[in-house]
Amino acid sequence: MGNVQEVRIARRTGFCYGVREAIDKAKESAAAGKHTHTLGQVVHNEGVIAALAAQGIETVDTLDDVHAGSAVVIRAHGVRPEVLARADARGLDVIDGTCTWVIQEQHEITRLVEEGYSIVLLGTPRHPEVVGLLGFAPDAIVVDEEADWEQIPRRKKMALLSQSTQPPWKFEKLAAFMVGRCHELKIVNTVCPVTIRRQQDTVEAASEVDLMVVVGGRSSANTKELTRLCEIVGTRAIQIESEDDLIDASGFEGARVVGVTGGTSTPIEDLRCVAERILRLAGTPEAAARAQELAAAALAAAATPAGRTTSLPLVAGAA
Repeated sequence: MGNVQEVRIARRTGFCYGVREAIDKAKESAAAGKHTHTLGQVVHNEGVIAALAAQGIETVDTLDDVHAGSAVVIRAHGVRPEVLARADARGLDVIDGTCTWVIQEQHEITRLVEEGYSIVLLGTPRHPEVVGLLGFAPDAIVVDEEADWEQIPRRKKMALLSQSTQPPWKFEKLAAFMVGRCHELKIVNTVCPVTIRRQQDTVEAASEVDLMVVVGGRSSANTKELTRLCEIVGTRAIQIESEDDLIDASGFEGARVVGVTGGTSTPIEDLRCVAERILRLAGTPEAAARAQELAAAALAAAATPAGRTTSLPLVAGAA
């Protein structure tokens, strides 16, 4: 048996509210008997996508795959204005699940373009949120890693915004760089506060444990950032996609208290499963015997209403 005595789940984790509400809208549509689709994966989590498919909610890559009269849910990332116009022209029942924070970004970028600012957007070029924002500012300059920043031209009036899930430190560093690229610089901090709080809670958890397990998609930028932050704190971190990746107890050698956190596409219930797997795999005999109980207690300590997978009203007996 192992040495792990306790597993702690970071205080604020699980789906962000934008993802959660988009999923709820899809579920409500299907429950109302509508033939429901999501335009692109509503969340980058294969288990969640499979669960939605089991409820009759189909993921499509293009509006051409949606029959007239059917419902199509716009995911939290948002889309270009012409996508909504095309959906309306085809007679689709559009259910807009765009995150309210992303809607604010769209309004800000539209206003700045109208005021004559050249837009610089910090983000991953092909990320759905960035693609959607470019529909409001087609001439925006998108930069990601620091090596890209030199391509930013020198202009008189420039405005800087960010993809909502970019690391705050990178946005701040780019803002400092931009000061030398223009005469007038307007900085609009569009990094999502949920992203900031999640990172803060992960850092706090990492500082109190011997090892962190970060749960999320391998290509998820916000998950990778959580792993990086744990390592900056000086706490060793293991990044996994699901409990199925935990098969070797040797990775927990020397760890008495283990922390668990997750990216914005990871259901908080998955973190309970990960906590239980850790305790069964690497826990002391007593901890392993109480794995289910201890994992449930760790989830209860973290699962505030803002962290639940669903924002729909809870029914009696539901978790």
